[in-house]
Amino acid sequence: MPVLVLNCGSSSIKYTLFDSERDEVVRHGLLDRVTQYFAAFEELFNTLESFLPEGLGSIRAVGHRVVHGGDRFVASRVVDDDVLSALKEISPLAPLHNPHNIRGIECTADHIPDVLQVAVFDTAFHATLPERARHYAIPLQISELLGIRRYGFHGISHQYVSRRALSLAGGGEDLRMITCHLGNGCSVSAVRGGRCVETSMGFTPLEGLVMGTRCGDLDPAVVLQLLDPKGADLSWDEVYGLLNHQSGLLGLSGYSSDVRDLLSAREEGDANASLALEIFTYRLKKYIGSYHAVLGGTDALVFTAGIGENAPAIRMEALAGMEEMGFVLDPKANEATVGTEGEISDPVSPVRILVIPTDEDRLIYEETLRVIGQNS
Repeated sequence: MPVLVLNCGSSSIKYTLFDSERDEVVRHGLLDRVTQYFAAFEELFNTLESFLPEGLGSIRAVGHRVVHGGDRFVASRVVDDDVLSALKEISPLAPLHNPHNIRGIECTADHIPDVLQVAVFDTAFHATLPERARHYAIPLQISELLGIRRYGFHGISHQYVSRRALSLAGGGEDLRMITCHLGNGCSVSAVRGGRCVETSMGFTPLEGLVMGTRCGDLDPAVVLQLLDPKGADLSWDEVYGLLNHQSGLLGLSGYSSDVRDLLSAREEGDANASLALEIFTYRLKKYIGSYHAVLGGTDALVFTAGIGENAPAIRMEALAGMEEMGFVLDPKANEATVGTEGEISDPVSPVRILVIPTDEDRLIYEETLRVIGQNS
């Protein structure tokens, strides 16, 4: 009984086909440089039709990554007309992502009309944020009217690695965990007993850590200065592009958003690369330390995603000087753990430090099975 997982972006469609009886991946692929969604889905479903012995009709369900669920969707849902209509209403909260996620749902319905579709939300894992972590200190009337609050993102990844860490580290409702999703986009979450209690991204994915091209935390007055005719005199679109696409590691270094490039350049004496990496790891250290305080201590720290899984130097530099707080790395284990699951803490470390490769497709698959099981 195949289950298809789709992750639709602005110019790409990632897909993974699972065999739910054997609980394993049977096909995985990427359609890149997509310019016309309908044609791309024609290609995708023709490929799957030829691969599946019993055709597209044998697909049990399709699970979709949907970036933003707003206040309405705090858990995965079967997509019906009402859900689809609500997703379109909240699309302005994630204009770079949700419209493409919705297009994937609609194209799937065109090609497999009777298949059950499930929306799995990136924001849902953070729906458990307490009120004190959810609100910005602006008038409540305004925030409630406009839906301005901290939603958090990368929830599918944080949920997957926190589940995996729970099974590796043991512990139950009281296990205190910090999960670090470090890729081109970066975020940190504080998790207690599998429930998110704090996260670094907020109303948009712009808040929090320094990222590949995003600035992360920024004094709001900087935005006003950029817009001010007596200051930079940029348009709204120019400021949006500057903060989202021209800042972060790219803006600091002047030429690259890729940590691998910057690590190599630092070895060659590039001062801008060195500064960019120092700011990146410093901001990460600040968040790990603050979440350690929020949780009242930490039992496990998890690194995941492209940088988290593959850059031992970043992990080491972020945790340098935190030994007295309980974060003690094993240097050899840290260097040896690249692109694979492993424990990188010293045996004497009070905090277990883990590298766990994220698998968002698997979590979407598992959520899809759970939801259709509830609706059967």
